[in-house]
Amino acid sequence: MPSASFSSSRSYVRRSRRKGGHRIPLPSRTQSSEPCESVPCPNNVTGSAMAATACAGPSGSGGGGSPPVPAAAAATTAGHHSPYDLRRKSPPAYHEPGPSGACSLPARKRPRTSLSQGVDVCNVSQYLQYELPDEVLLCILSHLTERDLCRVAQVCKRFNTIANDTELWKSLYQSVFEYDTPLMHPAPCQFEFVAADECEADNPWKESFRQLYYGIHVRPNYRPKKDSRIKYFNTIRAALEYVEERGGSSASACACACACGAAVCSCRRAPAAPAAPAAPALLFVHAGLYQEECLAIDTDVQLIGCAAGNVAESVVLEREAESTLTFGEGANRAYAGHMTLKFSPDATSTMQHHKHYCLEVSDNCSPTVDHCIIRSASVVGAAVCVSGAGANPVIKHCDISDCENVGLYVTDYAQGAYQDNEISRNALAGIWVKNFANPIMRRNHIHHGRDVGIFTFENGLGYFEANDIHNNRIAGFEVKAGANPTVVHCEIHHGQTGGIYVHESGLGQFIDNKIHSNNFAGVWITSNSNPTIRRNEIYNGHQGGVYIFGEGRGLIEHNNIYGNALAGIQIRTNSDPIVRHNKIHHGQHGGIYVHEKGQGLIEENEVYANTLAGVWITTGSTPVLRRNRIHSGKQVGVYFYDNGHGKLEDNDIFNHLYSGVQIRTGSNPVIRGNKIWGGQNGGVLVYNGGLGILEQNEIFDNAMAGVWIKTDSNPTLKRNKIFDGRDGGICIFNGGKGVLEENDIFRNAQAGVLISTQSHPVLRRNRIFDGLAAGVEITNNATATLEHNQIFNNRFGGLCLASGVSPLVRGNKIFSNQDAVEKAVGGGQCLYKISSYTSFPMHDFYRCQTCNTTDRNAICVNCIKTCHSGHDVEFIRHDRFFCDCGAGTLSNQCQLQGEPTQDTDTLYDSAAPMESHTLMVN
Repeated sequence: MPSASFSSSRSYVRRSRRKGGHRIPLPSRTQSSEPCESVPCPNNVTGSAMAATACAGPSGSGGGGSPPVPAAAAATTAGHHSPYDLRRKSPPAYHEPGPSGACSLPARKRPRTSLSQGVDVCNVSQYLQYELPDEVLLCILSHLTERDLCRVAQVCKRFNTIANDTELWKSLYQSVFEYDTPLMHPAPCQFEFVAADECEADNPWKESFRQLYYGIHVRPNYRPKKDSRIKYFNTIRAALEYVEERGGSSASACACACACGAAVCSCRRAPAAPAAPAAPALLFVHAGLYQEECLAIDTDVQLIGCAAGNVAESVVLEREAESTLTFGEGANRAYAGHMTLKFSPDATSTMQHHKHYCLEVSDNCSPTVDHCIIRSASVVGAAVCVSGAGANPVIKHCDISDCENVGLYVTDYAQGAYQDNEISRNALAGIWVKNFANPIMRRNHIHHGRDVGIFTFENGLGYFEANDIHNNRIAGFEVKAGANPTVVHCEIHHGQTGGIYVHESGLGQFIDNKIHSNNFAGVWITSNSNPTIRRNEIYNGHQGGVYIFGEGRGLIEHNNIYGNALAGIQIRTNSDPIVRHNKIHHGQHGGIYVHEKGQGLIEENEVYANTLAGVWITTGSTPVLRRNRIHSGKQVGVYFYDNGHGKLEDNDIFNHLYSGVQIRTGSNPVIRGNKIWGGQNGGVLVYNGGLGILEQNEIFDNAMAGVWIKTDSNPTLKRNKIFDGRDGGICIFNGGKGVLEENDIFRNAQAGVLISTQSHPVLRRNRIFDGLAAGVEITNNATATLEHNQIFNNRFGGLCLASGVSPLVRGNKIFSNQDAVEKAVGGGQCLYKISSYTSFPMHDFYRCQTCNTTDRNAICVNCIKTCHSGHDVEFIRHDRFFCDCGAGTLSNQCQLQGEPTQDTDTLYDSAAPMESHTLMVN
């Protein structure tokens, strides 16, 4: 059908309709003083111009960007005026017939002479225009076609108002298009259902009809109204052949001829500006199952489903062989929307269908596929395939689910935008991206696949943003073989294995994602892969956070990694990542676990509040840890064991329930420039054959010794500051060794250096001063080499040696010590008065047989003389102890003390540190 010479360029955004705006108000039939005016044609306007002007609807005239449309009469509602000037006249009075029997009306209103004699034309006209009830007129108009309805709207104001009734156009609209909701079509390849009460147009049904009118229809066995100019076809192929014959346009030959049948088309006038490109042909495919159609589209054509209810489910295109719908070169403004595409190959057929798909987009075309349901029963290939250079479709709001193969396959340099799709429950990957394909995928929901969610491989690229990827059987996102995707703002969670899996030289940038609640690690990196993992939240994994193994690399930075069941980051088997600026905390296991010759640069991270060690380093691993804050752990800060090595430089390690650093079983790290403080069980513990070089560290304010060396361990301590310990400075016992050189050891609560139980360290050029007990104490058959040390200003003396101890002493300076023990003995005081039970002055101690003292009790010399005078007493040895008599642990009360302080046992050595019992469950 010819359409009007105008179109509207307005796009309709949703807004609330004003109250009562559902139907256009009708003028009252009782107002006979306001007659309905007919619309004359001005003398200076051509017929076509008049007709086009008269057909202008309430939307006004528009630009050339919209498709050809039917004419519509102008509504006279408030705020909308006809684009031409109406001639205002006085209301016509009713005239009696003159003597000749003719009506006394103006000449132009006189009845035609061809009418039957005796008919009162004035009465008929009066009745039709002013007195016929609106309901009757609406009933009559409901039988008209859209062309006739637009013509009726040109008769007079009253007819114009009634002909623009909302329900009238809704009924006409649904008889043609079947939609339950107006479908707006503001531009080529753009369609949107807009609720009638949210549309900006005064009559949404009429406006949608106007925008869609240029389309042709595929409606098998349908018989339209007799006078309708809408084209109908039984098959899609026949409709496409008609479009091809018309040169790609679905409109009639004169696309802008008006609906009212103007004799001269206004489009023949010289244009003022170049015309906009013609809109692509528009085909409405009505409800039904189309199985015989094999559609290959290589031109600009728009196919859209057309049905009541769920449109896409009602319009089904299905094939058993060859691709159901193919877009080829030339389909640059093609469109397919609101339909179901199925590929169901016959299982008994011998035809190869590994390259056949539900939807295929090939080289040099850019169609739009919108709101389609896509299903494939083929066990090979993919449901949707986009391949070849120049393939650049827009696929949006589609449901690609329950396919027996890959959901969406993008390959061979193809691109395209894929957004807001539902991709789920597919037998293989939800999405494949391969061979330098570079799609943009946004806001897709990819879930419950029986394989991986998204798989990029063999140099696949792509930009993936704000996708929700979850509950896939393998990884949510897999990168392999040189693929290099960019993944941002996605949520990757509840994978039945891992979240992200990068392997076999995979790359990729994973930025600002949420990766959580996966059954295995949140991120896996292996086999020479080198991705960037930045600013992600990786949490609540059922195993680890980030797992790097098998010579994996990667840049792991600015991530928040927490609440994982195993290590926050695990590095093993010659892997060498860069890990920096991360927060790794509140893990149910450890923070960072480096083992089996793992490496890596670990710097400027904050590792805290983990259940086990903050950092584990073991089994030949050699990472470098620099400038990290490792604190508030429930066990050890940094734990080297079983030949763990590496460098620990410039870190701040504090407030751990166990030691800040533990080194054991052949481990030999370099620990340099660190601050190790606030440990509840000491600063550094080296035991069970541990080694290591500790230099230029500050070790202070630990609840027990600053450094423990025990059980055949042999570390080297150089130029450290070990101070303000709440126990000793350095305690060496149980066969411990070690070289202590040029350290400053000061202000510790007990001995600056305590050497006990068969230990034999070497102390050179150290300064040991301002201690609250002795400077150096050697006891329990230990020995030592002391060379060129300075020991001064310590409370209990400089060098205190127990019975039987003979160290090698050379060139030391021992001066200005307070010798508080000798002063207390000389003053007749109980030694407990100067030591309490927290420090152990070295002097002669005794036992009292009369008071039944045990091997764990000791009595100072002044208490023996005063409190146990006349008792059977025994000298034991010269050693470190506190006095049990003064402590009140014996049966008699000390006469040299005031109120006793209760205690149960005398300790001859500092309390032994807790060793890590961390289980190697990784």
